[in-house]
Formats: sequence, C-alpha cells, structure tokens
Amino acid sequence: MEVDSESIYSPIELDLVEGQIIEEVKAAHQEPIPDPDAWLDEELERNVLLTTVDWLINWGRRSSLWPVICFPACCAFEFISAMGPRFDMGRFGMEILRASPRQADLMITAGTLTWKMAPNVRRIYNQMPEPKYVIAMGACGISGGIFRSSYNVVPGYNRIVPVDVYVPGCPPRPESLLHGIQMLQQKIAQKTNIIKD
Repeated sequence: MEVDSESIYSPIELDLVEGQIIEEVKAAHQEPIPDPDAWLDEELERNVLLTTVDWLINWGRRSSLWPVICFPACCAFEFISAMGPRFDMGRFGMEILRASPRQADLMITAGTLTWKMAPNVRRIYNQMPEPKYVIAMGACGISGGIFRSSYNVVPGYNRIVPVDVYVPGCPPRPESLLHGIQMLQQKIAQKTNIIKD
C-alpha cells in the first residue's frame, strides 16, 4: 500500500487551526495555576500553635503549683477543707501536699507565727527551689492578728519571707484561699522568664 504524500489539509489550514488552538490556550490561561504545594501552608496555619516561651513556661508553673506544709495554727483547718472534695484544689494541679520543701514551689503560711518558730519557717522557705511563691493566709499570717501586740509574735510573715499574695480573714473561707491561688496564678502568668543580655 502506498501512502499518499499529499495531506487532506493544506499547510495553511493546519497553521490556522494550530494558531486558533494556541490563541484559545493563551486566552484561557492568563492567570498562573495555583501552586500544588499550597496545602502545606494551609496545613501549617491550621495545626501550628504560635506562642511565646514565657507563656508556655508560665502556663506550666501556674498549672502545677505544689504546696509545702507550713501551718503552725488554726487556719490549717480551712486549708484542709479547701483540699477536700467540695472545693477540690486538685483542679489547680495541687493534689498532693509536699512534706519536703525541696519538692514544693508554694508555701501557704497560716496562723500565728512566734519569733521562736520564725527561723524554722525561714529555713523551709530557703530549702524550696526557685521559683517559689508564698501566700499569707489569715489575719495572723498577714499582720499577727489579735496577738500582734504580744512580745513573742511576728507581726506578719512578710517580716520573715517575701509574700506574693495576702488572703485576709480570721480564718479565711476556702473560697478566699482559692481566690488567692487564682491571683497568684495571674501573677505567675505575667512573669518574664527569658532575660536578654
């Protein structure tokens, strides 16, 4: 079989058809086609949480405060009820009272403090690792209470250790103590941890 060398279409017609196809493609594709890797950026925007290191560290610190036992007097009973199921201090990450100050970062001081007991309270505070916080609970912890004029009573724990939050009352209700803990958490949340040289 012989192939006819002459085509059905003339070269001019072929050029016109090709030109028309090219012009249609040019007209339909004036905008660039979206990058097929754009989904990567969308995935990052949806799944990456951006925050500061300070916020992350402070979130961990305020969400897991570990209190140390330092209750020389009657406000301890209000603290005990705050630890119970009705007020549930466990929701603040404070499930366990630490018997060792080396495992604690929060000292809740409550009750009358005598000068004889003051060195021991200071020793407990010094044994706590940094960062450490103190809540003065009750009138006796804040100012010595009704015993403040006595010769052997310390007029407030802030004479012995630096106090971060004061919870007034004689004795303060567990709700007041929980409010004081929330105030301390707000204070911790505003702390700057990264120091620039």
